[in-house]
Amino acid sequence: MVSTAVTLSGLTLDNPVIPASGTFGFGYEFAQWYDINCLGAISVKGTTREPRFGNPAPRIAETPGGMLNAVGLQNPGIEKVLSEELPRLRQVYHKPILANISGFSLDEYVTCCAKADASPHTDLIEVNVSCPNVHHGGMSFGTDPRMVYDVTQAVKEVCQKPVYIKLSPNVTDIVAIAKACADGGADGLSLINTLMGMRIDLKKRAPILANTTGGLSGPAIFPVALRMVWQVYEEVGLPIIGMGGIQSAQDVIEMMLAGATAVQVGAANLVNPYACQEIIQTLPACMEQLGIHDLKEIIGGAH
Repeated sequence: MVSTAVTLSGLTLDNPVIPASGTFGFGYEFAQWYDINCLGAISVKGTTREPRFGNPAPRIAETPGGMLNAVGLQNPGIEKVLSEELPRLRQVYHKPILANISGFSLDEYVTCCAKADASPHTDLIEVNVSCPNVHHGGMSFGTDPRMVYDVTQAVKEVCQKPVYIKLSPNVTDIVAIAKACADGGADGLSLINTLMGMRIDLKKRAPILANTTGGLSGPAIFPVALRMVWQVYEEVGLPIIGMGGIQSAQDVIEMMLAGATAVQVGAANLVNPYACQEIIQTLPACMEQLGIHDLKEIIGGAH
């Protein structure tokens, strides 16, 4: 019998598999297909202070080995998420919930994180300083160590629950950003968000996405994500939720060997709504095949 349980800042997860924010709605939508209580945790759709319609269409484009998205943080706003969406999720899901918070100013991050922290339906606050698909916010906070430090420190002052900062890969030195989070008091890190990319329509001779650029996700970015998780684990003593192109139980184990305590599965959910369930179901057999008895024992095991 193998053990798939892991611990994130005092939260026990039955397994390390978490659907990534923005790829799983608010979670309850998937309950029509399977019992979502098999999931280790759920990171719900990114939330801002005001409702957002998001970017104009087209905002999804396929690409070899993945996809580009420029959805632009479409969400109903923090008040409706806390009063309607999370209670609805709680009716069908009884495991940890990660509130994913985005902002366009320091004040917005603080306001939204404080409200999410006060909700009885949240267990961990995931602060997204890394969205590449919105203007005048999002990723601009996540590419400057000083700004990351300021956001982290300000959010920690108003939150009692664990705070994880979600990092952008669109930086020169991911370790410098991670260290700024640690200095600001972060309880953990989530990485990586999507990589900046674009496609051009050959017939129209114009960008496919209305936003011109979008975030690249899917298996094409897995080696980049793995490298960055490895680097951050080596230099920063915080628990890591690793993500970026994870599609299988083998990918989960590889990411954990690089230093992740848990993982998030993103683009795979958009291809196959059963992706997370299938990964969880095949994880024990994969562990046995590799001689792994307890997942907690392999975290950072390749270093």
